[in-house]
Amino acid sequence: MRRGLLIVVSGPAGSGKGTVNSQLVATGDFVFSVSATTRAPRPGEVNGINYHFIDREEFQRRIDENGFLEYTTYCDNFYGTPLKEAMAVLESGKNLILEIECDGAKNVKRIFPDAVLIMLIPPTYAIQEERLRGRGTETEEVIRKRLEKAKREIEQIDAYDYIVYNYNGGAAVAVDDIKAIVRAEKLAQHRQPDAVKKYFELD
Repeated sequence: MRRGLLIVVSGPAGSGKGTVNSQLVATGDFVFSVSATTRAPRPGEVNGINYHFIDREEFQRRIDENGFLEYTTYCDNFYGTPLKEAMAVLESGKNLILEIECDGAKNVKRIFPDAVLIMLIPPTYAIQEERLRGRGTETEEVIRKRLEKAKREIEQIDAYDYIVYNYNGGAAVAVDDIKAIVRAEKLAQHRQPDAVKKYFELD
C-alpha cells in the first residue's frame, strides 16, 4: 500500500481553513490531525476530538521522548502533533492534514521533506478584513491584531509549495484545488521509485 501524503494547510484568520479542511475530511480520503495542547479546554471542546488536552509535565515528557512530529508554543501554551498517530494514518494510506501556523509548517518541512505545504488565503486583504468584521464576535482590537498577524503570515508565503485561494462562497473550489494538488503529488516521479520495475513486470 502506498503511504498517504502529509499535508500542511496554513492560512490567516478568515481564510476558511476550518471549512475547507472539514470538507476534505468528509471525502473519506483525508484525516484531520488532532493536536496535543497544554491549554485548558474551551466550552464545547471535547478531549480527543478538538485537541488532546494534557498537562505541561506530560507534554515535556513527550518532547523528551521525541513523541511529536512538530511542536510550538503560543500564548504560553504548548501545541504539538503526536508523531505515533500521524505515522499510523500515513501508513494506512490516508492523507493527513495538519492545520498549523507558519513556524510549525516550516518545522514539519525540515523534519519531513516530503510534506506538502499549502497556504490557503482569501483573494484579497480587503475581503479578509470584511470576513473578520462580518463575524461580529470580536472586538476592534482583536480584529486589528488578527489582520496584523495575517500580514506577517502572508510574508512567509515563499516557504509553501502551493497557494490556494478561497473565494467568497468558494470553499468547494478550494477543496477541489487541494484534491488536484494531492493527485498530482502522488504522480510525482520521486514518489514512484519503483515505476520502471513495475513497468517491466507487467510487460
